[in-house]
Amino acid sequence: MIFNAFGLVYTAESNLMLRELTNSRSIAAVPYGGRYRCIDFVLSSLVNSGISNVGLIMQKNYHSIMDHLGSGKEWDLNRKRDGLFILPPFVTKENTGIYKGTVDALHSVMGYVRRSSQKYCILTGSHTIYNTTFNDMLKQHIKSGADITIMYSEEKSFNPDDQFDDLRLTMDASGRVVELEIDPYRPKTNYQSCDVFILEKSLLEYLVEDAYAKSCYDFTRDVLIKKVGTLKIHGYRYDGFVARLNSVGMYFSKSMELLKKEVRDELFNQEHPIYTKVKDEVPAFYGRDAKIVNSFVADGCVINGRVENSILFRGVHIGKDVTLRNCIVMQACEIQDGSELDYVIMDKGVLVKRGRRLSGHNSFPVVLRKGMTV
Repeated sequence: MIFNAFGLVYTAESNLMLRELTNSRSIAAVPYGGRYRCIDFVLSSLVNSGISNVGLIMQKNYHSIMDHLGSGKEWDLNRKRDGLFILPPFVTKENTGIYKGTVDALHSVMGYVRRSSQKYCILTGSHTIYNTTFNDMLKQHIKSGADITIMYSEEKSFNPDDQFDDLRLTMDASGRVVELEIDPYRPKTNYQSCDVFILEKSLLEYLVEDAYAKSCYDFTRDVLIKKVGTLKIHGYRYDGFVARLNSVGMYFSKSMELLKKEVRDELFNQEHPIYTKVKDEVPAFYGRDAKIVNSFVADGCVINGRVENSILFRGVHIGKDVTLRNCIVMQACEIQDGSELDYVIMDKGVLVKRGRRLSGHNSFPVVLRKGMTV
């Protein structure tokens, strides 16, 4: 268990390729997997590693995530010492409240960083989903004598349309990073960052203050890439399931992978569980004519139609003679009698009226924005 590190999660990523899914929420608050939010996987990985001091850097549209996290009770982070710290932007003469980049955001929370008593910092983003612990990564970081260690996975498939903060690592035989590329048109390597970095707190302070003084605002481009020759940067390989929510297409495909048993068993590993906000819902109700095939169904659902290869979040109502295939239906949606949907992503609170027909494609699903009526 890690007792000498704190977590710092940057939730201010702004990805326009997620379209309607991030109109009213940050990427960290995007629902995933039937009852979870993206932030749950990062927070759970930190907590399962023994980390009890976690700071969340906010930017905009953070009401949803604050409502979800509350005091941090579900993650055992409601503590007298350390615990969960929400770090929203604030306006001063130097800070307008709108961050110019990750360095700017880190500079604005340096007070929290300096107050943290732990020696090491685990710096992460919030749009990458995985389930791991960082104990072995920290051990490797200390043993190798690295300045910075980056967690990466090997991704053999590549689609330039899905690129968002796509950091690629080129390493020598010892595991030291010799070159970094971000959003390359033709990647030289399959080693893709999982957006997790370990470094000493003192080094983080120096790198941020030095970059900020030179009007450099992006941690990846202005710090890591420029200093790859002077800093000792190592990679740590992670071979588990990784979902990078870079686009609507990627969100859809990585959600559909949860219908595979081997993926579910790996992501929802009982040895280090994923925690989320607890809601007291009744069990799902299946009507006499309901038929469910290879689907995720959360509690509180009422189903009277056919659901196939789909993911239903809490409190979804499916009417009679409804056919639902290859769909993601978020919390409190209602699909009325006789409707037929295929390859559709429905955000929270969507109403589909009687007899509607909606069909997308595996590579381009239809997205219905939050609260929409069709």
